[in-house]
Amino acid sequence: MKSLLADLFKQTLPNEEEFDAITIGLASPDKIRSWSYGEVKKPETINYRTFKPERDGLFCAKIFGPVKDYECLCGKYKRLKHRGVICEKCGVEVTLSKVRRERMGHIELASPVAHIWFLKSLPSRLGMVLDMTLRDIERVLYFEAFVVVEPGMTPLNRAQLLTEDDYLAKVEEYGDDFDAVMGAEGIRELLRTLDVNQEIERLRSDLETTGSEAKIKKFSKRLKVLEAFQQSGIKPEWMILEVLPVLPPDLRPLVPLDGGRFATSDLNDLYRRVINRNNRLKRLLELKAPDIIVRNEKRMLQESVDSLLDNGRRGKAMTGANKRPLKSLADMIKGKGGRFRQNLLGKRVDYSGRSVITVGPQLKLHQCGLPKLMALELFKPFIFNKLELMGLATTIKQAKKMVESQEPVVWDILEDVIREHPVMLNRAPTLHRLGIQAFEPVLIEGKAIQLHPLVCVAFNADFDGDQMAVHVPLSLEAQMEARTLMLASNNVLSPANGDPIIVPSQDIVLGLYYATREGVNVPGEGMLFTDVGEVKRAYESGQISLHARVTVRLKEFDRGPEGERIERVVRHNTTAGRAILSEILPAGLPFSVIDKPLKKKEISKLINASFRRCGLRATVIFADQLMQYGYRLATRAGISIAVKDMLVPDLKEDLIRAAEAEVKEIAQQYTSGLVTDGERYNKVVDIWGRCGDQVAKAMMEQLGQEPVVDRNGNTVKQEAFNSIYMMADSGARGSAAQIRQLAGMRGLMAKPDGSIIETPITTNFREGLNVLQYFISTHGARKGLADTALKTANSGYLTRRLVDVTQDLVVIEDDCGTREGFNMKALIEGGEVVEPLRERILGRVCAEDVVNPDTQETAIEAGTLLDEDMVDLIESLGVDEVKVRTPLTCETRYGLCAKCYGRDLGRGAMVNAGEAVGVIAAQSIGEPGTQLTMRTFHVGGAASRAAAASGVEAKSSGTIRFAGNMRYVANAKGEKVVIARSAEVVVADDMGRERERHKLPYGAMLLVDDGAQVKAGAQLASWDPHTRPIVTEYSGTVKFENVEEGVTVAKQIDEVTGLSTLVVIDSKRRSSSGAAKGVRPQVKLLDENGEEVRIAGTDHAVAITFQVGSLITVKDGQQVSVGDILARIPQESAKTRDITGGLPRVAELFEARSPKDAGLLAEYTGTVSFGKDTKGKQRLVITEPDGTVHEFLIPKDKHLMVHDGQVVNKGELIVDGPADPHDILRLQGINELARYIIDEVQDVYRLQGVKINDKHIEVIVRQMLRRVVITDPGDTKFIREEQVERSEVLDENDRIEAEGKLPAQYENVLLGITKASLSTDSFISAASFQETTRVLTEAAIMGKRDELRGLKENVIVGRLIPAGTGLAYHRSRRSQSAGEDLGIEHAWAPIETPAEEQHDISAS
Repeated sequence: MKSLLADLFKQTLPNEEEFDAITIGLASPDKIRSWSYGEVKKPETINYRTFKPERDGLFCAKIFGPVKDYECLCGKYKRLKHRGVICEKCGVEVTLSKVRRERMGHIELASPVAHIWFLKSLPSRLGMVLDMTLRDIERVLYFEAFVVVEPGMTPLNRAQLLTEDDYLAKVEEYGDDFDAVMGAEGIRELLRTLDVNQEIERLRSDLETTGSEAKIKKFSKRLKVLEAFQQSGIKPEWMILEVLPVLPPDLRPLVPLDGGRFATSDLNDLYRRVINRNNRLKRLLELKAPDIIVRNEKRMLQESVDSLLDNGRRGKAMTGANKRPLKSLADMIKGKGGRFRQNLLGKRVDYSGRSVITVGPQLKLHQCGLPKLMALELFKPFIFNKLELMGLATTIKQAKKMVESQEPVVWDILEDVIREHPVMLNRAPTLHRLGIQAFEPVLIEGKAIQLHPLVCVAFNADFDGDQMAVHVPLSLEAQMEARTLMLASNNVLSPANGDPIIVPSQDIVLGLYYATREGVNVPGEGMLFTDVGEVKRAYESGQISLHARVTVRLKEFDRGPEGERIERVVRHNTTAGRAILSEILPAGLPFSVIDKPLKKKEISKLINASFRRCGLRATVIFADQLMQYGYRLATRAGISIAVKDMLVPDLKEDLIRAAEAEVKEIAQQYTSGLVTDGERYNKVVDIWGRCGDQVAKAMMEQLGQEPVVDRNGNTVKQEAFNSIYMMADSGARGSAAQIRQLAGMRGLMAKPDGSIIETPITTNFREGLNVLQYFISTHGARKGLADTALKTANSGYLTRRLVDVTQDLVVIEDDCGTREGFNMKALIEGGEVVEPLRERILGRVCAEDVVNPDTQETAIEAGTLLDEDMVDLIESLGVDEVKVRTPLTCETRYGLCAKCYGRDLGRGAMVNAGEAVGVIAAQSIGEPGTQLTMRTFHVGGAASRAAAASGVEAKSSGTIRFAGNMRYVANAKGEKVVIARSAEVVVADDMGRERERHKLPYGAMLLVDDGAQVKAGAQLASWDPHTRPIVTEYSGTVKFENVEEGVTVAKQIDEVTGLSTLVVIDSKRRSSSGAAKGVRPQVKLLDENGEEVRIAGTDHAVAITFQVGSLITVKDGQQVSVGDILARIPQESAKTRDITGGLPRVAELFEARSPKDAGLLAEYTGTVSFGKDTKGKQRLVITEPDGTVHEFLIPKDKHLMVHDGQVVNKGELIVDGPADPHDILRLQGINELARYIIDEVQDVYRLQGVKINDKHIEVIVRQMLRRVVITDPGDTKFIREEQVERSEVLDENDRIEAEGKLPAQYENVLLGITKASLSTDSFISAASFQETTRVLTEAAIMGKRDELRGLKENVIVGRLIPAGTGLAYHRSRRSQSAGEDLGIEHAWAPIETPAEEQHDISAS
C-alpha cells in the first residue's frame, strides 16, 4: 500500500533532493504567516475523553492535518478516493497523517516581542544595531523605562531612556511633541526607522577619521552587522517577533500513558503559557485596562516567549510540575543530546547486531566468524528474496515462517547468500578508520563473533569480554566499497605512520622469537642437511633442537628484471628453526631477513619489506602463515613464568649502599648550608633515579646471560633462555621497566600531583614490600587509575576538536603547481639523530631538484614522489637537506592537491583525489592520545623522570664547530664559561656534514675548542642541572644597588643549618611603600679608581639585575673576576613526564594558547640599547641599521637575554620564556611556526614511543592558518581588521585584479582549533560543533550561505559526503546542473564554481 502511494505521489511532489547551498536568515512576519496553515488560538491540546485534538488548539487537525491516514476527524470522509477533499463539517483535509510533521501554525502576538537570541546571545545583536547597551534595551523591553522613538522638535535624543517620572515631567513640559514608548514596540520602532545605508556611510567615515584602537574595533563590529543586513536584504525589525511560528504537532508529541495520564513534550507547556498570556493580553486591551496591568501582562508575554525560545537564558528558567527546567527550542538542538549531534550526525542503523568476541586463529585474514543465528537475523531480507526466487515460498509471510522455524533448506540458502557478501565489524570506541573493517563472514556455531588475531591491534581489541558490532552493507555499491576499501586484508598499513599495523603480537612473537633463537651445544649442532624437508623430519623425530646451528641448502627466489622468478640454491649456516621458517618466506625476499632472532620490531620490518617488495597479496598470506607458525611454536616452547625466573642481581645491595652514602653526603652539605633545600631534593631524586637504573641494568645483564658448556668443554656465556627475559626481549609482553619492579627495585614513586617522593622503594615484588613501602605504592597506583578515567574524556574531546577543524579538507586536484615547500633535514636532538632524513621525507614529493653534491648533477627531479628506493639514493649521496612539498604551502583552494600531500600512508601509494586527509590527520593524532591515557595504568605510578643532564658527550668522532651565537669568557681558572643564550656545539664528520648538535645552557663550562678534533665519548661541556648561574663578563669590585633587606631581598635563614642567603623577592609581594615598587636589586662593578666599569665600546655602566628568586652569592665590596658567578637561580624540580603532561601540552599547542609568561621576540633586526626606566618597566630600544628606532617596555622582573650593544635578528628571543606561537608566525613566518608546532607535538608523542607522520600535524596547522586578517581592503568588499577565510580573499582578489582594481592586503593569523572550527564558512558545521546558539544567531543575521563543502554539512543534510566516490558524484551532478554543454573537463575541475554560476544553480 505504502509503495503504491509513493508511486502516486511521485508525480505530484517536486524533486527536492537537488540543492547546492543552504541559506539561513531571519523570517519576516509575512514569511511566518505564509508557512502557517492556520492560527492557534486556544491553549487546549486534546480532549481527554475522546483523545481527539481540540479545534484551534495546539494539536488542531484543521490546522495541522489528519491524525489518521486519509481520514477526516469526524469520520465523514475515509479512504484514498477522497484524497485532497476538505471536510465541510470538521474542516480537516483528507491526506497523509505525516503532514502533521511538516505543517506549521502561528500565533498572532497581541504585542510585539523581542527574540531573546538577538538580545541576549553575546555580543547582543540588537545592542549593536541600535548602538545601545544591553542593560538599556532590557530596561525598555521589560517595562522599566521609556525610550524616545521620535524626539520631534524637543531637545531629547533618539533612543534616549526616560524613567517613569522623567517621562511624566517631559510630557508636562513638551506635551505630545515627542514620542516615547515602552516595551518591544519602542525597540521595533527604533529598528524600523533606522536608515541602514546612512548608518553605514557614517560609520565608514568615522572609521577613516578615528585613531583610537577601541573605537576602530567597536565601529568595525557594528559596521559588519549593518553591512550584513544591507547585503542579505534582512530588515532589522524582524529581530522583533510579531507572529510566533508553532512547531508541527508530531514534533512535540503528546502520548497517552496507561492510567489516563499523558506524557508530553515540554514545548507544549511552553506554547500553552504563551497562548494563555497572549489571549489574556488581547482581552485586557479590548477592555482598555489600566496601563500598569497591561504592561505587566506584556512583560509576562515577553518572558514566556523568551523561555519558549531559550529557557533559562534570562532570569530563572521556567519549570514544569516536577521542578525541573523545561526543555526549550534552543535546548532541543544544542549539546550532545541535541538534534545536531544526536540525530543528524549519529544515527542508529538497521541490519546490525553485537556480540562478545573470541579468537579465531583458524580464520584467514579477510574472514570473521559470524554466529549462525546472528547471520540468519541480519541477512533476513536476502534469504526471503532467495526463497521466493527458488519458488520455495510464494509470499513473504510464508518465507518468514520458514526462517523462523529454521527449516534445513534455510541454512543452505544462508550459506549461499553470505558467500562473497562482506560484513563490517566495529569496535567502540572507534578512534581511527581501522576501528571499522570489513570481513567475509564464515558461519560458526555458538554465539560469539570470532575475530582474526592479527587485526586485534587495529581494533585495539582483546578477548577479556570486549564486544563488537556487526553491520551489513546492503546495496551493491556499499558491498563493493566495503570489499575494495575496507576489507581487512586491504588495510595492512597504519594511516598514521605508514608502518604495518597487521603485526603479530604477544604469543606469536614469542613463538617466532623462540624458534629463531640460537643455543650453544644443543642436540644436532653442526649437522648438514640437504634441504628444509630433511631439517623438518629431523626436528619432528626429535633428533635436533630448533636452536641448533646447522648447515642447510635453501632455495631462494629472486625477482628478475621482467618480474619473473629466478630460483637459486644457497648453502646457509643457520639454525634449524630459521631454516624451517624459510619455507613460508614470499618469493623475492632473501633468507637474510629472517636469519636473526625475530623480535617484534624485526617482524614489523619483515612485513614492511614484504609489502614493499612482494605486494599486498603475498604479504597478507605471509602474515597469516607467520601467525600459524608462531602459535604452533609458542605452544611447543612451553614458556612459563616461575618465581625462580626473577633473578635479583647480586650487585643490588652494593648499589643501594653507595646511593645511601651519596644521599647522606648531600644531607651533610645541606646542613652546612652549601645547597638549598630545593637543590638537595633534586639531587636526592637524581641519585635514587640513577641507582634504580643501575640496579635495572645489572639485573637485565644477569637475566640476559647464562653460562653454558660448549662442545669443546669450555664454559661460555650465551643469551639466556630465561622465560621472563625472552618475553621482554622479544617484545611479546612486559618491558624492562616492569621486570625491574619484579626483580630489581621499584624505585621512586610519584604522588598524584606528579611530584616525586624522595624516599624510594628499594625492594622489589619478589622480595616483597614492607608496610611503608606498600603504602607509598598505593599512592602511585591510585594516581594511575584516576588518570585513566579523567584523561580518556579529555583525549576524546581533543580528537573531536581536531576532526572538526579538519573535516572539510579533502584532496581535490592532482597538482596545484606551487614551487613552495619545506626544507627537511634529519632531526637531531641532544646529539642524537631522533629521526633520520629518510623517515622525514619518505612518501613526500620533492619541491626542487635533488642535486648530487659530488657531481652537481640532478639526481632526482622536482615533482618526484620519494619512495623507499629514492630515499636510499638520497641517503647514499649524502644529501643533508631536501626541500619537499607540504600541505602548508599548497595553493589549492577549498582543499588540497595530491602532490603537496604525497603518499597515502595507509595504502603506500600516491594519495587519490577525494581522500579525506583532514579527518585522517585528526584520527592519527587523536587515537594515540586516547591509547596513551589508557596505558598509564599499567606501570603503577612508578616515577619516570629523565635524570637531569649535567653535560654533553660526543656520540661520534669528528670536528667541533661552535654554532648558534656562541659567546664565552674565560674565568680565573682558565675555564671557558658560556655566556650566550642560544649557544650550540656541532660535531661534524670529515666531509663537514653535521652529525650531531647539542644546545648548551647559559653558564655551562666548555671543555673543547672551536675546530678541535674529538673522539666519540669525549666530554664537550658540563653544567649544574639544578641551578642557572648569573655570570659576570667583567671584573671589578661588587657594589650593590637597591639590595635592601625586607624591601627587595629577603634574608632566608635555613632552620636546619642556621645559615642565611639573600633571596630576591617578588615586587608584587614587597611592602607597599610606593618607592620600593619599581626598584630592582642590581650589581654594579667598580674598577681600581672606584669608577663604574663600562660596557666595552659604549658609555653605559655595567649593571647586572637580579630576577625574582635569585640567590645572591657575592657580598657587597667583594672582588670578582670575569666568569665568576654572582647569583644562582634555582630551577624548578621537574615533575614526572608522562603523556598526562603530554596531552594537555598537545591541546595547548593546537589551541594556539599564548603561554603564561611568554618570552619576547625581537620585532626588528637591529642593535639593542636601554632607555630610561619607567616605574616597574624597563625601556628596551632597538635601532634598525637604517636608524629607525623602536621602543619596548618590559616588566622589570623579566629576565633579559640581551645586553647593551648586542645585535639581534628579527624573531630572536630577547626576554626569557617559552615562545608564543602567534609571535613566531608574525615575525618568522608560516614555516617556522609549523616547525615549532610539529617539533613540540612530536616531542610529546616520541616520549611515548608513538610514531606519527609530520604530514598530519601540518594538515592541522594548515587549518589553523586558514583565516587571514585584512590589513588594507583595497577595492574589495572587506573591512580593515576583518577576519576572512583565505580562499575567499584569494577569490575576491582574483576578481578585483581582473577588473584592474586594487586587491586586499592581508596578514596570516593563527587560530586555535576550537576557534578555527567555529569560524569556518559553514554555519551548519560550526553549529553542530559548539556554541550552537551563538553560531546560528550570527549566521541568521548575516544571512549566511552554506556551500556544503565539508563532510559534516553534507552528512547533516543527508547527502553523500564530497570525498571518495561522493566527490565524483557531486562533481558530475554539478556539471550536469550547470549545463551539459560544458563537457567532461568541468566535471573534474576543482569543486569551486564561480560565484555567478552558483546563483544560476540555486535558481534552477
